[in-house]
Amino acid sequence: MSAPPALWLFGDQLGPHFHSTPELRDREVVLIRSTAAFARRPFHRQKLHLVEAGMRRLAADLGERARIIDAPTYTEGLRRFGEPVVVHEPGSHAAEALVRRLHEQGVVESILPTPGFVLSKKEFSEWVANRHRYLMEDFYRDQRRRFGVLLDPNGQPAGGKWNFDHDNRRPPPGRSTLPVPAPWHPRENEIDVQVRADLDRAQREGAIQPVGVDGPRRFAVGHAEADRALRRFLDHRLATFGPHQDAMLHADWAMSHALLSVPLNLGLLDPLDVIRKAEQRYRDGTAPLGSVEGFIRQILGWREWIWHLYWHLGPDYLRRNEMQARRRLPKWWRELDADVIEAACLRTALAGVRDRGYAHHIERLMVLGNHALQRGYDPAELTGWFATAFIDGFPWVMPANVIGMSQYADGGIVATKPYAAGGAYINRMSDHCGGCVFNPKKRLGQDACPFTAGYWAFLDRNADRLRGNQRMRQPLNGLDRLSDLTGVVAQERDRRHF
Repeated sequence: MSAPPALWLFGDQLGPHFHSTPELRDREVVLIRSTAAFARRPFHRQKLHLVEAGMRRLAADLGERARIIDAPTYTEGLRRFGEPVVVHEPGSHAAEALVRRLHEQGVVESILPTPGFVLSKKEFSEWVANRHRYLMEDFYRDQRRRFGVLLDPNGQPAGGKWNFDHDNRRPPPGRSTLPVPAPWHPRENEIDVQVRADLDRAQREGAIQPVGVDGPRRFAVGHAEADRALRRFLDHRLATFGPHQDAMLHADWAMSHALLSVPLNLGLLDPLDVIRKAEQRYRDGTAPLGSVEGFIRQILGWREWIWHLYWHLGPDYLRRNEMQARRRLPKWWRELDADVIEAACLRTALAGVRDRGYAHHIERLMVLGNHALQRGYDPAELTGWFATAFIDGFPWVMPANVIGMSQYADGGIVATKPYAAGGAYINRMSDHCGGCVFNPKKRLGQDACPFTAGYWAFLDRNADRLRGNQRMRQPLNGLDRLSDLTGVVAQERDRRHF
């Protein structure tokens, strides 16, 4: 009896739920390091390191069962392997097209459903069929019901509410850092040394053109490391996760955030297992419901929602540009040159991307995304930047997050209004404004806050496009009360420094 076909894994399919289930655990594992995959775009240096180290860590853990093939392309790698393979559903439209083409050619014997998400594509298609609207909150509640998460014995939400988000929007606590234990941090090993040397050589030879600074590695690349990072968060940081998750502190990039998006998106952790373990902390009384619910909503709700919208909305979604934003990303943005930025909030967020390939969700949405929305940066280019400059960014992650949630470029499919805000919001939710050269209360003049002034310039520029949105009626009415609007618009049109 011949051996079953080998299992081909992509670099974001690295956990045991991808390769060690009963039906897969005896198969040979093929990992292809495609030169073209890394050379195609300006990925963050630390992201390249994580993917490379993750593949090598898996190969080391699996021993003789795994084989790494270096090749110019995935297709050439499979040709060198020489036998048909099976593969899980990949994480991009381009990879899906490749896999289907290889399937038609007989190189891929079968395409397996991905275990990287809780809900299957088939189940989502059934859920979304014949719906006139498909809001994330509706989806999230049905996910809770479907998988029996945070429900009381009568099937009602624990605590009597589905969503405790209102309780999780507290401003900074009046200190420079949150009084919480530090997140888990890895110890680099010989694999990291080898990866760093190989990336250095590839960069010198021009094979890759990364952005950002190198290391040290801050995130898990193997399942054992990811499990330790998860346990550290659940045992020591989950209880304080909720209240200040929307706050920003200059000296505390991690705060109480889980920092698990990297191991989740590399496929190192089974999302349903993460959810069950977090729920157990509430059942045990070791973490409050508001924090547990908020964390579970990010995984069972938002993460699943974004994945399924990527496939449901299709490749054409990347071309959506309802706000007609056409400006190219500036050089300082593309090159992560935070040192030329004067606005404290924007400089801190961009420096976080440069130094770590990471910024937490409010920095992404209400600082980086808010700035891009106000300045009219092209949403497709912005989406590509988020997908490559962030270490947890992959093709499926960013379209609905950026084009829909952040830039309102889909006209309201994902978000019910543009996430535009002035300096008052940033002043309330961060400690950035106190020492900033710009004044969040001023919209005109040398020290006018680029977010405060930019907010009104954005509304003026897009007033006709937004008038049909009931949630924008009050902000748009505010334009008529600004006696200095003409000056503000001219000032922001000519602004060259931020």
